[in-house]
Amino acid sequence: MGILNVTPDSFSDGGLYFDDSAKAVARVEQMIEEGADIIDIGGESTRPGSTRISPEEELKRIMPIIDAASNRLGDKVILSVDTYKSSVAKEALQAGAKMINSLGGFTFDSTLADVAAAFDCPIVIYHIKGEPQTMPAASIVYKDIIDEIVVFFQKQIFYGLSRGMKREQFILDPGIGFGKTLEHNVEIIKRLQEFETLHLPLLIGVSRKGHLGKLLQQRLGLAHIPGVSERLEASLAETAVAVLKGASIVRTHDVLPTVKFLAVLDALKNDE
Repeated sequence: MGILNVTPDSFSDGGLYFDDSAKAVARVEQMIEEGADIIDIGGESTRPGSTRISPEEELKRIMPIIDAASNRLGDKVILSVDTYKSSVAKEALQAGAKMINSLGGFTFDSTLADVAAAFDCPIVIYHIKGEPQTMPAASIVYKDIIDEIVVFFQKQIFYGLSRGMKREQFILDPGIGFGKTLEHNVEIIKRLQEFETLHLPLLIGVSRKGHLGKLLQQRLGLAHIPGVSERLEASLAETAVAVLKGASIVRTHDVLPTVKFLAVLDALKNDE
């Protein structure tokens, strides 16, 4: 899953494709050529401390890209809309998106389940504790992080089913970096196989995230935390462990290096 943020403030690619649909669609085409199977298009940043925007503003940002990419590329790729808002998801799906990637599942908009049921599309439920605006300031405490996320998933699945969804529509993402400390993120990756008890596909998104910079600083004794563009190797290392422990979809900013990396990892896995 390649990432395309059409925002001015996303932590990694914010501003690169904002207000330039031609450049954004060209980036979609590039990621497809590099080997992406899914392109996840987001119009609202969910980085820690980010500001919420209206559905109208979100649609203004993403719809030109979804319309153009859908018309130009057809079935070459699965377009995913990264939103928790039902009105945004509905318009995106009507325009050619085939998948929803939802922060907090149905936590922030319960009618999103009705949209997913009506379109019978896959939906990624990714966990968050708190909200993006409060993530940096909140005191983050889990009794057992895996157990708590499993309960969250179970509640989201139960609610979706009660609204007419099918179990096979769900894809689960533990939400690395969303309401978690460095230690929480590392623990999730180490224990990722425990989510297999839910018998649903697992998506992992660690690409360039802040905890990797902190981890590199700690392990290498660096004076400064490596910036976003300096976290590729760390992202791939964490991706490797996640895939070996059951993740089947990888969400990344760096499609070509990740595709090459996974090609070799899969070959070695399959030879076991």
